[in-house]
Amino acid sequence: MSRPILLLACLAVAATACTAQAPKNLATASDGGLPPKIAESKTMVVGNVPNYPPLEFKDPSTNQLTGFDIDLGNAVGKQLGVTVKWQETSFEQLQSAVTTGRIDMILSGMSDLPERRETLDLVGYLSSGAQFFSTSKVADPKSLCGKTVGASRRTSFPGEIKKWSEENCSAKPIKVVGTEGSADARTQLTQGRVDAAVQGSETLPYISQQDPGKFHLIGEPFTEVNQAMGFAKQDPRLRDAVIKALRALQQDGTYASLLDKWGLKNNAIKQVTLNGTTP
Repeated sequence: MSRPILLLACLAVAATACTAQAPKNLATASDGGLPPKIAESKTMVVGNVPNYPPLEFKDPSTNQLTGFDIDLGNAVGKQLGVTVKWQETSFEQLQSAVTTGRIDMILSGMSDLPERRETLDLVGYLSSGAQFFSTSKVADPKSLCGKTVGASRRTSFPGEIKKWSEENCSAKPIKVVGTEGSADARTQLTQGRVDAAVQGSETLPYISQQDPGKFHLIGEPFTEVNQAMGFAKQDPRLRDAVIKALRALQQDGTYASLLDKWGLKNNAIKQVTLNGTTP
C-alpha cells in the first residue's frame, strides 16, 4: 500500500472512531431531529400559567418562577441541548399560542382530555385526579349532595363535579360554582361562599402544608387523568424528542428526584403517554 493510500485509510479509521465515541444528543438522535427554528436558536419557548403550586408558581420571597413543571421543563431542555424560555400567558390562550407557533410547547398543569387531543398532541408525565376538599372535616363525599362546590371554570373540574353529582346525588344535586381559578375557589371556600372545592390531587398536599389544618381532603380522588405537555400536531419532531428526553430522565433518576423534591411521589407515572396511550 502506497503512503497516500495508507494515510487516507488511517484518516477514515480515525474519523469512524471519533464518530463512534461522540456522545449522542437526544435531539439529533431522534427521528428528524428538532424543528429548525429550535435547533438553530437553541431555545425552546414554553407556555406556562404560574398559579398552580407545586407545579408552577411564583416564589413569594423572590417572585421567581418555580415548581415541579419548571424543574422538569428545564431538565428536558438540558437533555435536548436547548435553553427553555418560559412565557407566561393565560390558560385560555395556551392552545392557540402553540398551534399558531407563538410558543413551542405547553407545560402548565394541563390535563390530558380527549377533547384537547383533537387539536393538540398530549404527552402525559404526571398522574392526577379531581379531589374534593373543605375547611371542615367531612368523612363521606356524599354529604356534599345538595351543597355548593367551587372549582376553576378553566378546567374540566366543573363538568366532573356535575357528572359525579348525577351519579351520587340524584335527589339533591351539588350546585357547581365556576371560579376564576383554583386560588379563587380556595378563597371562596375560606370566606364561606362555597361549602367545598375541587382541585387536582397533586396540588392539595402542598397547599395543606403551607397552612396546616386549614384544608381537609374529602374521600379519594374521583377521577383519573394524566397531566400532559401540549404540542401542535403539524410537526411531531419536538414532541418525539421530548418523549425521548422524558424517558431518559426516568432512567437516570432525575424524574424520581424531582417528584421527591415537590412531594409528588404518589403521582409518578411508569410510562410516558402520548394521547392517552404508550407510544
